[in-house]
Amino acid sequence: MRLPHASRHENLPAVTTSISFSVVSHFDVLMRKTIAGAPLWVWIAFHIGVFIALGIDLFSSKRRGRELSMRAALQRTVIWVLVSLGFNALVWRIKGPHHGLDFLTGYLIEYSLSMDNIFVFVLIFAHFRVPPLAQRRVLVWGIIGALIMRGTMILCGIALVERFHFVLYLFGALLLITAARMLFKKHAARDLTEGWLLRTCRRVLPITRDYYDEHFHVRLDGRWMFTPLALAMIVIETTDLIFAIDSIPAVLAITRDQFVAYTSNICAILGLRSLYFLLAGLMDRFIYLRTGLAFVLAFVGLKMIIADLLPLPRSLSLGIIVLILGITIGISMLKTQPRIADEGQK
Repeated sequence: MRLPHASRHENLPAVTTSISFSVVSHFDVLMRKTIAGAPLWVWIAFHIGVFIALGIDLFSSKRRGRELSMRAALQRTVIWVLVSLGFNALVWRIKGPHHGLDFLTGYLIEYSLSMDNIFVFVLIFAHFRVPPLAQRRVLVWGIIGALIMRGTMILCGIALVERFHFVLYLFGALLLITAARMLFKKHAARDLTEGWLLRTCRRVLPITRDYYDEHFHVRLDGRWMFTPLALAMIVIETTDLIFAIDSIPAVLAITRDQFVAYTSNICAILGLRSLYFLLAGLMDRFIYLRTGLAFVLAFVGLKMIIADLLPLPRSLSLGIIVLILGITIGISMLKTQPRIADEGQK
């Protein structure tokens, strides 16, 4: 009578092993499942890496307790670029050379546009007279907002293009309009800092006159009030949205692979805070960068419009973009060198 009972106990390890093997097998299939152009495990690993890198950067800056020096900003900027290029090598290995080139081209375009965005941030911070230590918190939340907005808009943009092919031509036209605006119009920071959105915020929200360290809101006389830092944050997030509308079509002109488009954008944005502290003092040196970016966007817009009739090789597109940016940055540095030398002698 005990044999069946003993038999059941003897079968338990086999049943447990079978269940464990089934769970592991299903988990392995799930991790290898391709979602939006890449295996699920790659998406998870990428976001874990992003959060860890952001956490380390934030922790080190908070522990530092002072504004980043130009030397420290340069070191962190180089580290971010090397990390991005390392991930580019991983994309090259996992998805092949074509997608590797697309990632590098998209990253270069978005990184260059980020440099132009930084100049707008400098004007916004100067308008609001944001203390240097408070600027880093605004930049952190600005980066987080940009990550969310870029990711959402890339996925929506690619979905639109896959469903309605003519949207490509609209995106191309938008890039041409943006390029013309960059050529013939100055930065719109003044419009943002004096626009209807900010006037509405000042009229509706209780705003303090002074800054309170890095706080966006404080409690005064039993009443919660926003600080001027919150207003600066609103303007920064608004500019992030405008920049996303301008720049997302640019990366979609390079690739419509969701993983490549998304990750190249995110990698370009991650180093934005250290890049800001590096370039804020060099704002007057890159006098022709905006012109170069306008030509890049015009080239990318035309490339998008004529892609069906005259597709350009990936390596040629990357070479043209590098050439345009290299020439404009080089001419900018040469043009401003005598003035910098004169200021150094004084």
